[in-house]
Amino acid sequence: MFSTDLILIEQILQTIDRIFEYTEHFINPDEFSEDYKTFDATLMNFVALGETVVKLSDQFREKHDQIEWRKIYAFRNIIAHDYFGVDEEEVLGIIRKHLPKLKEDLENLI
Repeated sequence: MFSTDLILIEQILQTIDRIFEYTEHFINPDEFSEDYKTFDATLMNFVALGETVVKLSDQFREKHDQIEWRKIYAFRNIIAHDYFGVDEEEVLGIIRKHLPKLKEDLENLI
């Protein structure tokens, strides 16, 4: 692993932790979307996560292809290009169902 990749993975993990911190108290998607500052901050962190994934070396992403790097970046694109069409239920679902696994996988890499 290149040192740059390690730094980027650590940044991604920090971003995931922020998303968890911002959203841990929401019980349902309506509460989440009504707290527009938290919703906006969360989406911005997903954009940052996607941007950071693109900066990883091709060799690193290819070596660790069990992680769905393209889906991560695709979600970033959805947020960036259709911000007002982003579904808060889908976002919370991603946070609760997929981010814990991504975090675990990344932690196991470092």
